[in-house]
Order: sequence, then structure tokens, then C-alpha cells
Amino acid sequence: MSQSQENLSIDLRSLQFRREREKDWKLLQELIERVEKSGAKALNDDELIALPVLYRTTLSSLSMARAISLDLDLVQYLENLTTRAYFFVYGTRSSFMQRISGFFSDDWPRAVQKLGAETLVSFLAVFLSAVCAYVLVINDPSWFSAFMAADLSDGRNPEASVEFLREGLYSGSLRDGLSSFATFLFTHNSRIAILAFALGFAFGLPTLFLLVTNGFMLGAFIAVYVPNGLGFEMGGWLFIHGSTELFAIILAGAAGFHIGWKIAFPEDLSRLQAATEAGRTAATVVIGVVIMLFIAGLIEGFGRQLIKIDLIRYIIAILMLAMWLAYFYLPRKLEPE
Repeated sequence: MSQSQENLSIDLRSLQFRREREKDWKLLQELIERVEKSGAKALNDDELIALPVLYRTTLSSLSMARAISLDLDLVQYLENLTTRAYFFVYGTRSSFMQRISGFFSDDWPRAVQKLGAETLVSFLAVFLSAVCAYVLVINDPSWFSAFMAADLSDGRNPEASVEFLREGLYSGSLRDGLSSFATFLFTHNSRIAILAFALGFAFGLPTLFLLVTNGFMLGAFIAVYVPNGLGFEMGGWLFIHGSTELFAIILAGAAGFHIGWKIAFPEDLSRLQAATEAGRTAATVVIGVVIMLFIAGLIEGFGRQLIKIDLIRYIIAILMLAMWLAYFYLPRKLEPE
């Protein structure tokens, strides 16, 4: 058979192939164009039911066109059409605002609830290390320098006077040393939160180290104020934003532990599969952690500078903590996975 005859044969087969199936392709194309222009609401119930059937029919046509070596233009047309249809049939059809709403109403709290044991371990790592540093510094102030660098404390150490310490708790000046230290704490804690998650793949050990280090710093800092009769005042200064910020760090640590534990104990999955599965949950938590840190930064930057009454500081801290606990852990109906 000559080349011209072979080309003619292909053209005839393509023409016959088109005539038998083109009606379905055009209908699918029409439905997809309407969906792309106006969304799923542009289709009625019958069309929504018909669309997956038309998609599978067109996909079958594509397989046949490839198998019998029909002309390239036809194959490319069917590839393009089935690709566009695939994203509607199997992809997400929710709007951007629906996805945002779904994250806050379902995805984030569900992910946090999955990390219950890891969150408890993360909390204990921070709390126990803070208690340990506090006890050591209270009984021997020389321990303070082991937990807190001198340039960071800016003179607020066990040797500082009561007046000096008290002034920093209520000074509204952004140039105040304690305000500078607060800015450092926020930057430091944000970095700790991200690293605690990112380094979780090493079986959670770097995560544990970061949480303990942060707890040591917190405990040593508290131990400076309590012996001077300023524990209550310092607690209001610290926890007005710390109830959100420290909670964020604990959740980030939990996310890191979740990945590390799944890699160490993958159960029936391969370690790569376990890490991938755990990473989805942990990443959802950490996206929320970034939001929590942003909120903590706003409170730290404005609320603490403007609010000088200890009781109001504590009320805000308790309300924020109660809000986060209720949001994450109060029983409510979540969408099925």
C-alpha cells in the first residue's frame, strides 16, 4: 500500500470514528464550557448526572483513537477535552471562599484533634522544662545565664531591682528594653514553631530539643520576677498574648512529633507513605499555627502596650485560651472525611 493510500485509509477511519461518537464529544464540550464559564450551577440535575458518563465515553474514545493510530489532531482534541472534564468530575468544585470556610470550620480543628497525644507530649515538654528552669534559678540565680543570654535579658536578671523590673511591665514605649525583649520573644517563638514542625522528620528529637529549650527560657524569665513580688504582674504581661503564642508553639511541636512518630512507627505503611499521610495532617495544623502567631503578634504589639491593668490582661489571656480550647476540642459535627 502506497503512502497516499495509507493516509487515505487513516482519514476514512477517522471520519467514520468521528461520525459514530462526535455527538457525545460535542455535548461534553458544551457542558464543560458552561461549567468553566459559570460554575456547576449552570447545569441542571440531568446534565450533572450525564457529565461523568460522557467523560468516561470520551475517555474510551481517546483510548481507541490511540490504539488504532488515528490522526494526531483528533487524539489531541480528545486529550484536551478529557483533561478539562477530569478536573470537574474528580477535582474540587468549591469556590475559594468555600475552601477557606472549610479550612476553619472543619479541616483545621479536625487535624488538631487527630494530634491529641502529640499535643499532650508537646505541652509537657514545655511545661516541665519551664518548671525545671524556674526551680533551678530560684534556688541558684547563677543558673539564669545558662538559660538566657545576657544580651537578651537586657539587664532583667536576678540582680535587677524591683523598680527596674516593674517599670518595664507597664512602659508603653516601643524603645523600652522589655518591649524589645518581647519582640525578640515573638520572633524567637515563631521560628521555634516552624522549626519544631519542619524538623519532626528526624523522629521528633529536634522538635523535643526546641520545645525544652523554649521552656527553659520561659521558666528562667519567670524566676526573675517572682522573688521580687512581681509574679502576678509579669504573668499578665506575658500571657495576654502568650496564651495564644505558646499554644501555637505546642501545636507546632505536636505536628513535628506526629511526623516523627509516623516515620518511626509506620505500622502497615512504608515509611514514605506514613510520612506523606502524616505530613498532610501536620501541614494543616501548621497553617493554622501561622494564623495563631499572627493574632498573638497583634495582641503583643497593641494590646499589651495599651492595656496596663493586670486584671484586664489576665481576662484577655483567659478568654483567648478558652476560645482556642473550645474551637479545637468542643464536640461538634464535622464533615465526613
